[in-house]
Amino acid sequence: MSGPNTDYDPVEVAAVSPAEVEAARDAALAAIAAAADLEQLKAVRTEHAGDRSPLALANREIGALPPQARKEAGQRVGQARGAVNQALAARQVELEAENEARILVEEAVDVTLPTDRDPVGARHPLTTGSELIADIFVAMGWEVAEGPVIEAEWLNFDALNLGPDHPARTMQDTFWTDPADDHLVLRTHTSPVQARTMLTRGVSEGAPIYVVCPGRVFRTDEYDATHSPMFHQVEGLAIDEGISMAHLKGTLDHFASQMFGEGITTRFRPSYFPFTEPSAEVDLVCFVCRGTGLNDAGSDPCRTCRGEGWIEWGGCGIVNPRVLQACGVDSTRYSGFAFGMGIDRTLMFRHGLEDLRTLFEGDVRFTTAFGSEL
Repeated sequence: MSGPNTDYDPVEVAAVSPAEVEAARDAALAAIAAAADLEQLKAVRTEHAGDRSPLALANREIGALPPQARKEAGQRVGQARGAVNQALAARQVELEAENEARILVEEAVDVTLPTDRDPVGARHPLTTGSELIADIFVAMGWEVAEGPVIEAEWLNFDALNLGPDHPARTMQDTFWTDPADDHLVLRTHTSPVQARTMLTRGVSEGAPIYVVCPGRVFRTDEYDATHSPMFHQVEGLAIDEGISMAHLKGTLDHFASQMFGEGITTRFRPSYFPFTEPSAEVDLVCFVCRGTGLNDAGSDPCRTCRGEGWIEWGGCGIVNPRVLQACGVDSTRYSGFAFGMGIDRTLMFRHGLEDLRTLFEGDVRFTTAFGSEL
């Protein structure tokens, strides 16, 4: 049996020859130095230090060498791979530092600038609408009066000439509180605020009453596109010497023009309310067709007023002397007028809303459309 062959020619394994290993190392070091960013360095790492790189393949060939040659070849390949890995680590640190410096410059944030990450809020149109109405009357010299939403039965009904058996009480479906003996209701209109104002202040020489009363009211209505158990009204009261329907008409014409534009006036239609006499329904000139009753083309009826040229707006009248007497005002000397209309309905007219429920559903997309003011 022959012994082991100790003769070999290391040049026969070209991959681990000094020249090939040195060339692979130099190529790797050059590629590492030329890498301009971390992405390029990642590709260089795969090509020159990965499992299929020349030095990795050379390392695999060491096992095919005779035992006497393996040590020298292993040292040669190992030193080359170590130099490549050190160069990769050093270049990685350099490129990461350069990348961070670039980010600090290119993505710098001025923390002193106002942020726009938080959405801009918007006030509800019912709030701004009520304030606009109040401002119109304050500019005329009137005052704004408020009162509680849970009201005494006497102030809500009796003081306004709606006695216990008055048929008008059936016209206002009322929320009553428990126990019934307390005689408290959720107010069905803001007229109790007018009664409270007269009772508190009365009318003396040189001290007439001119107040406007916006606020929430409650009735047991169905909740649909045109009705709600909770809605908003604005009522006005003027008490002074010599007050007439002419003063009432002029006040409401000014109010209408301020809300809906110049040229919008009102008309009165005879009606009945227990707290005013005489009483009238208030109609607006249609602010879309301007009273013509026709659409823009002039061929079809106006959709807003249905061809009438007028839109129902609210109620008004001269304050009933019985109401003045019940509230401590001398009806032989003073007279007054009162009016009332829905704020919700007014805003629906003003902004072309078709469904009352959009005012109460809390959808921020609806509120945002109005911005911070009307």
